[in-house]
Order: sequence, then structure tokens, then C-alpha cells
Amino acid sequence: MPAIILYGGKGGVGKTTCAAATGWNSAETGEETLVVSTDPAHSLGDVFETDVGNDPTQIKSGLSAVEVDPGDGTAQYEALFEALADDLGGAGIDLDEAGLKDLFQAGLIPGSDQLAALSTLDSYADDDRYDCVVFDTAPTGHTLRLLDLPQAVGKGVETALSVREQVSRKTDAAKTMLFGPYATMGDDDDDRAFTDLLDEMERVAALLRDPAQTEFRVVCQPERLVLAETERLVERLRAADVPLGRLVVNRVLTDVNESCARCTAQRASQQDVLADIETTFEGTDIVKLPDLTGRASGTTILDEMAPHLSKA
Repeated sequence: MPAIILYGGKGGVGKTTCAAATGWNSAETGEETLVVSTDPAHSLGDVFETDVGNDPTQIKSGLSAVEVDPGDGTAQYEALFEALADDLGGAGIDLDEAGLKDLFQAGLIPGSDQLAALSTLDSYADDDRYDCVVFDTAPTGHTLRLLDLPQAVGKGVETALSVREQVSRKTDAAKTMLFGPYATMGDDDDDRAFTDLLDEMERVAALLRDPAQTEFRVVCQPERLVLAETERLVERLRAADVPLGRLVVNRVLTDVNESCARCTAQRASQQDVLADIETTFEGTDIVKLPDLTGRASGTTILDEMAPHLSKA
């Protein structure tokens, strides 16, 4: 099974670049590596300076990348509830297309991006083509919903299966009365899509909590507001028993123009926040990445960041 590394954190802190650099480093060490973007606002192709699609695209020897299409999640889940609507319709209960849309808008059906992300995680978790799979996740709010989604989807599927069973019992009884004992043959196959999704969510929930295969790395910047959001994410990861790996502090000022008062003041502010980070996350492996703004661009950034973001 490949090693699974997930990067998360506040939007704009450099998650995509960190994920790309980790994949870059992994490929350099001879491991077959895949970098996956599950952020609906994809920028992985920009970092790699090449077009990246919904299927693995080779970036260089040993390294491929893919940007997940959120629509895949919508199609998968909506199809199941359309099947449920058909069952209800057969029992005389009307749930039309507008009713299905209301379910989505009310939040009773999960967002397509999160569901697509989980399905992608499951599909690559035991893909023997890769030694390492690195995920660039959406900003914090999406990631937190991602952690809750396996349980939420599981409950939704179980409810749907229960409703289908109740409806089927009533309609099957009527069919048998009218057409005999063979009238309901083949109906058992209708539940397979529901149970497949339920099994998938159970596998993903277990994978997210498996320290032997999965590591979640949180990316932040040495800023007060970012630190507060980072604390909330780490607390949720720990509460969910998701193994926290490194805390990556990106864009740390090192060399500044000492004659620039604004520059030195910003560095001093960062140092105060860094001290708080060391205290708050004591015992966590903290990696500090230098601010490369204006000093590197494109894949040159990956060359500079990669040594700091090895898989091990």
C-alpha cells in the first residue's frame, strides 16, 4: 500500500506548493509518486507549470498529478437518491427532481467536492502503481467537513437503505399478490450501489485513522489569525483520531533588509508567533520553510522546498 500524506490548512498558506514539493522530493528518491488536488479551486497545474487533468498526468519521471473533478461526487451520490426517489414513486410517494435539489440545497446530501475527495482517497489507497500519494486538500472548513463526511454519508446511506427496505416490503407484497412469487426476482441487486458507497466510507474512515499508512500535515504561516485557525484544525484532527504528522510553517522571514523598519518589524512579529507555535504544539515535528517570495518561481521553488518536506 502506498504511504498517504494529506496537507491541510487555511487557504493561501501554501498547501498546494508543499504537497507538490513533497511529491517532487519523493520522486527524486526513486519512489513512484502521485500528487492529488481535491481543492475545487485547483492550482496544482500552476505549480507544476503544466496542464493537469482528472486522470493522472505525468509531470516528470516518477511523478504524476491529478486534479479531482468535484462533479464526480455529485453524480455518484445523486444517482443513489434518484434510485430512492424511483422506489418512493413506485410506492405512490412523489419525490421529483425539484425535491432532490432541495435535499442538496438543504445540506442533507454532502458536497460534491468532499465526496469526490473521499472517493479518490479510497481509490488510490491500495493502488500498487504508487509508493506515495500526496493529497492537497481544500481550505480548513472543507477539510473539517471531510473528516465528518464518512459518518454522515454512512448515516444517510443507512437511512436510505431502511426506507428502501420498508418500501420494498410493501411493493413486493403487492407484486407477489398480482404476479406470483417470481415478481420480485433481481430486486436485491438494487441495493448494491448503496452498500458499495457505505463500504467505501467505512474504508476511508479507517484509512484516515491508520498511522501505519496515513499522515496529515498542517500548513500555516507565522501570523496570529492563521495560528488560531491552525489550532482549531489540529484539535479536530486529534479529536477524530487522525494521525497528525508535521506542522509546516511556511514563508518564514530570514534575511531581511536591516535598514527597512517595516521588514524588521514583520520579522520580529513572526518570531513572536513562532515562539507561540513552539509552545502550543510542543512535541510536534515543526518544519520551518523560508519565505521564497521574489527569490524563486515555478518548479525552482519545488527544488528549494523539497529537501525540507521528505516523506519520512
